Amino acid sequence: MQLLRFLRTVSYLKPAQIFDRFVYRLNRRRPSLAKIPPRRGLVHPWIAPVCRSVSMRGATRFRFLNREGDIATSAQWNDRTKADLWLYNLHYFDDLNAINANDRYLWHRSLLSRWISENAPGIGIGWHAYPTSIRLVNWIKWALAGHEVDKQWCESAAVQARWIDSHIEWHLLGNHLLTNAKALVFAGIFFEGPEADHWVERGLEIYRKQLPEQILSDGGHFERSPMYHAIILEDLLDVLNLSRTFGREIEELLPSLLPAIEEMRAWLEAMKLGDGRIAFFNDAAFGVSAEPADIETYSIRLGLPHPKAVQGRLLRLVDSGYARINIDDAIVIADIGSIGPDYLPGHAHADTLSFEFSLGKERVLVNGGTSVYEIGPQRQRERSTAAHNTVVVDRHDSSEVWSSFRVGRRARVHEVEAFGAHDCVKLAASHDGYAHMRDRPIHRRKWQLAPRKLVVTDTITGRPRHAVAHFHLGAGVKAHFEQKTCGALVLASGRIIRWNSSVSAVQKVSQWHPEFGLSLDTFQLQMQFVDSSLVTEFNW
Repeated sequence: MQLLRFLRTVSYLKPAQIFDRFVYRLNRRRPSLAKIPPRRGLVHPWIAPVCRSVSMRGATRFRFLNREGDIATSAQWNDRTKADLWLYNLHYFDDLNAINANDRYLWHRSLLSRWISENAPGIGIGWHAYPTSIRLVNWIKWALAGHEVDKQWCESAAVQARWIDSHIEWHLLGNHLLTNAKALVFAGIFFEGPEADHWVERGLEIYRKQLPEQILSDGGHFERSPMYHAIILEDLLDVLNLSRTFGREIEELLPSLLPAIEEMRAWLEAMKLGDGRIAFFNDAAFGVSAEPADIETYSIRLGLPHPKAVQGRLLRLVDSGYARINIDDAIVIADIGSIGPDYLPGHAHADTLSFEFSLGKERVLVNGGTSVYEIGPQRQRERSTAAHNTVVVDRHDSSEVWSSFRVGRRARVHEVEAFGAHDCVKLAASHDGYAHMRDRPIHRRKWQLAPRKLVVTDTITGRPRHAVAHFHLGAGVKAHFEQKTCGALVLASGRIIRWNSSVSAVQKVSQWHPEFGLSLDTFQLQMQFVDSSLVTEFNW
């Protein structure tokens, strides 16, 4: 069984991914300590980028992923008792560009010196290509903010750029590849000379090839994660900022940059709920990417036009597979597409036909979110179909998520219908994620949003033995029962939503994971099918 799952997983990979994985692991190139290229002179002031939240709590103390830790000794840079993602964040140096960073200037200078002396080139988790790319960009941003840098700093920055150049993550592709490209562009424009020109051209060449593939025609990033979409959008704004600072005509070097930025801004606007924050589909959580409002403020500082408001009551993001419907202050965002690119579903959840629902600024129905990346039962639960607002058939996931970033069999969406009228918006789709099972069950869902009413109709064809619809309540939302089939949801504001179902419902404990390392106890309504269809209605 595990062998078949493995074969189903690798069958979707590009041959180059398998080949490049071996090449990456066998790469024994040593860090180059060649002469430092000179720095390039600034032409215009560096525009203040998005500020990160504060992660440095003391000269040697940090808080990442809602977990604190000390880095008092050199060995703690690679402390294997810490999660890899925590250590990655440690090596990012995000705090250099965080809120009130100047208040921690002396800590930062000491930390920079320590990192250089305690992390020998090419050795340790901090030299993985991804954290090296993020760190190098953060260091350069810190220098552009007006901080003096010494020869030791310049030497290390150049060594890191060379390391990235020789360790590009072709085996991972996706957002990792764009992160590598950004670092090379930053280093290549910050320094000057033939070597620097090579870096910037290498980074730009990756962008030229990857942006048309990774940024879909509807503006969404192809991994279908609003969180990673926001990260990549901010990265492109940083590249635009950098090019203008040094007088480089990035629009000529990378003509696709500004169109990609504008399309991505519009997509991010559409994927916000009523509180102005991202919806949770696939790997998504708060606190990793910048907030949409902060990204927009940054865009305006760079002189870009204000984003277009979401038009109409129905918006289909066809290529990325999402739909947004809204009437008055009710917003529903639904997943009616593939879980991601076939060859790169690492950040996918088994969330096909799930949705999120907000009223005003309050989240009423939420997907489960993401709190961990490590392999284990928690990661499996968070990626499961049961952690999302959709239907579980015979206790199976709609897509075969496993390990930390693997997917075997994938759900495919069919028969999408969308119709917007004056007083009602209708959306419907089917998926075949359960069609491999006995009797080949197909899940079809229809949403109908009208003023003060949302109706969700689920139908299962075939003859499943067990089918359950899950509706996860937002934090602070309390469910009350009047009968087994009806009751009320009371929001934190006191607003009341009446609910009723065509079958009996039960309330069970659930969890919402709005940030990495954070799990909040919440509740969910579960309705078990008694025949082929189930209707759930919400009125307010």
